[in-house]
Amino acid sequence: MSTIPNQTIHLRAEVPFELGGQRLDQVAAQLFSDHSRSRLAAWIKDGQLTVDGASLRPRDTVHAGSVLELSAEQQAQGEWVAQDIELDIVFEDEHILVLNKPAGLVVHPAAGHADGTLLNALLHHVPDLVNVPRAGIVHRLDKDTTGLMVVAKTLQAQTRLVEQLQQRSVSRIYEAIVIGVVTAGATVDAPIGRHGQQRQRMAVIDGGKPAVSHYRVLERFRSHTHVRVKLETGRTHQIRVHMAHVGFPLVGDPAYGGRFRIPPAASQTLVQSLRDFPRQALHARFLELDHPATGKRMKWESTLPDDFVWLLTLLQQDREAFVG
Repeated sequence: MSTIPNQTIHLRAEVPFELGGQRLDQVAAQLFSDHSRSRLAAWIKDGQLTVDGASLRPRDTVHAGSVLELSAEQQAQGEWVAQDIELDIVFEDEHILVLNKPAGLVVHPAAGHADGTLLNALLHHVPDLVNVPRAGIVHRLDKDTTGLMVVAKTLQAQTRLVEQLQQRSVSRIYEAIVIGVVTAGATVDAPIGRHGQQRQRMAVIDGGKPAVSHYRVLERFRSHTHVRVKLETGRTHQIRVHMAHVGFPLVGDPAYGGRFRIPPAASQTLVQSLRDFPRQALHARFLELDHPATGKRMKWESTLPDDFVWLLTLLQQDREAFVG
């Protein structure tokens, strides 16, 4: 276990004729387009991005021929440490890393999980990730959700991936086992926000952030359904909240699972497996995005984890035992 040293970014550019007379923050966004506008504005305000050696305000005008110079230090959070935790990496180059997250791994340090997280593992695997906000993590999976995640290895890749997520051009498709028999697929368009009383939970609420999920049936069982869900937005607990909202909560979901249900006259093995399923039955199966450096469309698929497959097998056997 080791802490990560701070690292410094140095960039320099001359304002071309066609950008002369514009606001500093607008010019900086053009000249240093690998960094987000909000990050550049913060560096300007902190005096880390100067014009001809002087500190200006983001709205100040800059002239053609002026030299913009950026000298910014990326500081690691004090509690962030690099830890040698095994990662299941499915793709990696100098720009991005795609991994298969196991159940039980928290993505980002928080209260109760100061270390032992995916972020700590990433800092060990790629120490330079200290240069990137949240060590390159641009989207999250819940602790007990398995499957594919993309991580940015550079500031430039992070900026491009965040833009894609905001533009909804990243395709994230999940599979879940839900309680109840779903008759047909549908779209859930229902805003999500913090639950009024239980602050650790999310809920469909008026005034929440827009949230859209599309689900379809893969396989029906006697009292459960295997579904595929495509996210259009990425709100906290979105699939879990949306499926519970339409009356089909996920198997094993401790927060949104609702009433435990078993098929009538089911085998003791199936009853026990449904009752003891250790997590929400949710897996990030497919991930598709434009590579942040090449622009090439890329797609990955993650096989279903063993516990998910075992439960599907038991549900299939139960259905076949009662056919006819």
